[in-house]
Amino acid sequence: MDAAQQEATARARELQRSWYGEPLGALFRRLIDDLGLNQARLAAVLGLSAPMLSQLMSGQRAKIGNPAVVQRVQALQELAVQVADGSVSAAEATDRMDEVKKSQGGSVLTSTVNTSTGSGAPTVRRVVREIQSLLRSVAAAGDIIDAADSLAPAHPELAEFLRVYGAGRTADAVAHYESHQN
Repeated sequence: MDAAQQEATARARELQRSWYGEPLGALFRRLIDDLGLNQARLAAVLGLSAPMLSQLMSGQRAKIGNPAVVQRVQALQELAVQVADGSVSAAEATDRMDEVKKSQGGSVLTSTVNTSTGSGAPTVRRVVREIQSLLRSVAAAGDIIDAADSLAPAHPELAEFLRVYGAGRTADAVAHYESHQN
């Protein structure tokens, strides 16, 4: 690899860090390890070609162009956390990965607690995911954190909102949402 290619790869990885919180190679390797996948299976679940996944992992490409794929990545990250903490078994994880693969984006990981209110009203988790998706569609996590830091002295509650929903984990955002109801 020549110096220009190395520079382009370093820049792509830095962009990935700002957009996704870390280089996609590290993120995808962690998902592969945590969920017991190989690259081909991960690509299939995400709805990417194997070469595209490889290019994203190696830094030859910086950005995931399809928002539904980004949401599938987020869903797999949450699933990996649930597998790690034991709340989801390996068999359940396989079924959920099939759900993720079929999804067109949005909230795809459901449990009996979060699935439905019975009235057709959106669940807290779905509302939170919509807020997160909206914020993340207009700015990268690093930019949201910078904005929150700028707002913090005069508007600490708004800064907290930006940090929790714009750059935090869904579980933390759900807890924040529930603590601010009523």
